[in-house]
Amino acid sequence: MSDRNPRSLNPLHFPSTYTTFPSIPTWTSSCTPSSPFDKGVMLYMNHLSKEELQIFKKLLLDEHLLPHVDHVRWRQLKTASWAEVVHLLTEYLHGRLAWDVTFSILNKMNKKTICSLVQKELKSLLHTLEPEIINLRETSISLEKEESDKLLKYKQHVIEENLPIWNKTVWPANQADYLYRDVKKYMELLPCLFLPQSPQGRQPKTVVIHGIPGIGKTTLARKVMVTWARSEFYTHKFKYALYFHCQELNWAGKRSFSELIEHQRLESRALVSKILSKPDQLLLLFDGFEELTSSLTERPEGLSDDWSQKMPGSVLLSSLLSKRMLPEATLLIMIRPTSWPSLKPLMKHPCHVTLTGFSRTEIIKYFRAYFRHTAIANRVVDFVVENSILVALCRVPAVCWVACRCLNEQMKKMINLIKAFPNVTSVLVLYLATLFPTIFTNLSNQNHQEQLEGLCHVAAQGMWNMKWVFEKKDFQRVMVEEMSIDTFLQVNILRKIKGQEDRYVFALFIFQEFFASLFYVLYFPKRLRQYHLLGRMEIQGLVAGPSIGKTCLTQMALFLFGLLNAACAHIVEKSFSCKLSLGNKSKIVRVMTQLNKHEAPSVCCGVPQLFYCLAEIGEEAFARSALLGYRTASLNILAHEDLQASAFCLKRCRDLQKMELSLSEDFSKELWPVSAGSPSATETKEKEMHLAWWQDVCSVFRTNYGLEVLTVTDCVMENLFMKVFTDALKQPCCKLQKLYLKHVGRMLHEDFLCVLTENQHLRQLKIESTELGQEAMRSLCSALKSAQCPLKYLSLGSCTAQSRDWIDFASDLQRNTNLKTLMLRNNCLEKFGMYYLSVGHLRKLVLENCNLTEACCEGIAFSLRHSKMLTHLSLAENALKDAGAKHIWSALEYLMCPLKRLVLRHCSLTSACCQDMISALKNNKSLISLDLSLNSLRNDGIILLCESMVETDCNLLILELEQCMFTSISCQALSSMLCRYKKLRYLDLSNNDIELQGILTLSRPFLSQWAVNKVILEKKVTDEVDPYTRLMGPDVEEGFLRIVQNWNS
Repeated sequence: MSDRNPRSLNPLHFPSTYTTFPSIPTWTSSCTPSSPFDKGVMLYMNHLSKEELQIFKKLLLDEHLLPHVDHVRWRQLKTASWAEVVHLLTEYLHGRLAWDVTFSILNKMNKKTICSLVQKELKSLLHTLEPEIINLRETSISLEKEESDKLLKYKQHVIEENLPIWNKTVWPANQADYLYRDVKKYMELLPCLFLPQSPQGRQPKTVVIHGIPGIGKTTLARKVMVTWARSEFYTHKFKYALYFHCQELNWAGKRSFSELIEHQRLESRALVSKILSKPDQLLLLFDGFEELTSSLTERPEGLSDDWSQKMPGSVLLSSLLSKRMLPEATLLIMIRPTSWPSLKPLMKHPCHVTLTGFSRTEIIKYFRAYFRHTAIANRVVDFVVENSILVALCRVPAVCWVACRCLNEQMKKMINLIKAFPNVTSVLVLYLATLFPTIFTNLSNQNHQEQLEGLCHVAAQGMWNMKWVFEKKDFQRVMVEEMSIDTFLQVNILRKIKGQEDRYVFALFIFQEFFASLFYVLYFPKRLRQYHLLGRMEIQGLVAGPSIGKTCLTQMALFLFGLLNAACAHIVEKSFSCKLSLGNKSKIVRVMTQLNKHEAPSVCCGVPQLFYCLAEIGEEAFARSALLGYRTASLNILAHEDLQASAFCLKRCRDLQKMELSLSEDFSKELWPVSAGSPSATETKEKEMHLAWWQDVCSVFRTNYGLEVLTVTDCVMENLFMKVFTDALKQPCCKLQKLYLKHVGRMLHEDFLCVLTENQHLRQLKIESTELGQEAMRSLCSALKSAQCPLKYLSLGSCTAQSRDWIDFASDLQRNTNLKTLMLRNNCLEKFGMYYLSVGHLRKLVLENCNLTEACCEGIAFSLRHSKMLTHLSLAENALKDAGAKHIWSALEYLMCPLKRLVLRHCSLTSACCQDMISALKNNKSLISLDLSLNSLRNDGIILLCESMVETDCNLLILELEQCMFTSISCQALSSMLCRYKKLRYLDLSNNDIELQGILTLSRPFLSQWAVNKVILEKKVTDEVDPYTRLMGPDVEEGFLRIVQNWNS
């Protein structure tokens, strides 16, 4: 290799402007990153074709662009994916060197567009990239022939042990018809697991794979091991890969990490020592945390960095996860959501990836492949797509297989699927029913319901206590016999943990969820306590909350409600030869009506879990009873099941008063995909079904007369959905009074804004964080100047529009005599803000943070003098300064309007403005409330203000001086003012450095001049105050003085 140093390459020079380039495809996420792409760097490398990528790799080696590297050969690079090439570049080329080299090669390949993307990315990352240092990465380990042979033997063992990559012992029944063998998603994901991340361009050393049970985490881990063993996975980085299932670490006594590795068939201490001496080339995979019986330790003193030291399994695992031991090693961790809290404290800068399982398209494709006969497949798919909750459960491959197998059995009997399956729960019931003949054969008729109860009892206790691994004594405690355990093992309801005699898990997690719910409906008529009653807290835990924050109880709740459906219960009794009680139904209704009195979670949290449950039970009378008193619905519709559940429940929600609605852009794209060809029959039927659901959602505006408030956030609607939504709001029977819109730019067109003139009940409109294009502003102005527009309150916050549009908007408002309150916040109005003071019929006006400056103030003052109706004005968060405020104070002396409250928070005022303020207060007798918070009035200004309040005999009742940068020096003047000025009812002194001495000085008038019971000392509340509340000012009570301070400081 040449010694040529890439730093000799000419550094990239960035043009001042960029051409618009195609956007890089990314995977989106809601709360946590869902894929390595979320923060990945050099994603544009994915734009290279296979042939171009090969040319890139050839040039990388042929041009000798990797310094200090003598072991990376073409055979290693030949099969490397684009993501592995990015990893290689950042592994050996620190700082900007990786981008310089990439640019140089792409430039030689004449890839101008991608070169521009390289420039753009480097410019954005340059200040955060790791420094350019000589790479000190050591060369690969030199192995003796015997050691190389052992390593090859180990790799062969890995391949044999992990093929097929799915676990045969987990799947129920025969796998012959299981079709999930081409794991395409994993093949695409694998190379990107260690994609370097922004902003440092650093490769992740710990990657955490999140996923619900059965979603494919272990399958992914097996695939990693197989591709590594075949030398097809990060060959330039990982020379050794080791997979550990946590059940292997449940040993009694102590063992060292080196001994554990020897146990993995390496069978050579010398080889193990060599491997552990180069931990940067070591990949460690950890799986099965739900089967870990001992607790992890977070205490640093309890951890060890010595891989030869013998220690308990939990300590060893904690030491590895925390990077106390082998900090240079790379970790790949497979984990369920329920196990993450115990691991999180140990993690050091993890990268997160979420496995989502089958997509809706893949599920439908799976069903079509399973039912090969086209006519039968069409019937099955039509049934499935109408049950969106079933589709959601089928994201888990094993559940998809279970559903197919169960539907196939019913199709063979020529049974109508709609009659056979009253809900999703019945699908699982009828699958399990195929296992019960064996159970009946092995267990006596008199005994099998008690044994079933014991199994359900264990499952339920496990769900409430987040326990997934059970010992034989857990079953014995609830009288489950050994023969019963063997039977449940035989039919694959239970699975014995490999290598551990008396420890069991449910073969599929969905089985534990189902049997846990079955526990609460089993009926024993001869007992005093005939069924297991749910407690209030248990019901609340099952159904009170949003679906997006799913817990391990989510599907248990779904199955419980499914079993409470009378038709489903009948199927269970017939299939399982047991009796059920629906007694918990009435308890659930009582608890839900109590919970309905509380406020619902905010719109970002998804669709309420209760909606899913009520849709699953599918009984209208029960749904109406459970939703009695349900006043606030927060719906973030992210998927088909959200839409269907919302449609079912909103039609039966008669007490609704407030609704929050969001329809995500990703879901909208799924609903209305861009397709060149004509839609298939299934797609057409789906569109009709979606429209019917949406009509049911929108029917709430026509049928629920108590619904007065609607908040729409991040909504993207196709034209047909938009028409249904708009038509519902226009109906005379729609009693909506307040409409709040946020991030809804594409909704603001003429058809939608006609609602402002056609709905005569609407009184308030608020639009926030929305780009108001020319068409939207024109349509809004047209609606507002109409005599038919009943709006009394209008708020526009953080809305972008052209200057000309703001001028026209102010002009058109002159013609709306109904509008009394106008709030403009965080809008770039600048000098045009003065025009809004000329809207003569306004009584309350907010122009906060609108780029008003001292240059605007003369015009503002002029308009203020001629206003006749204005009672409340806020100019907060504008840099008016003393020179600008002088015009405002001057105008206050000669006002024609009855201005009561003036808010000048954060207006860059100093003590120099106080003399002009005093004159205004002396001559203006209508002003009773003044907010001067967050201005640098300091001691001089406060003392002058206090003295003038007494001498001028002004009418101020409310004075807010939060964070005005005065000290205890001002407290004497404040104390004197409080003694002599008895009109004051509210004084805010919070966040000023008055110290204990100042507080004592202030307290004197309370003890002498004021009756102690007439003074209220109030602690400052730090919660954000609604702008309208701030405009109106604090409430006061006649005869009482409230003083607000940080009394604990």
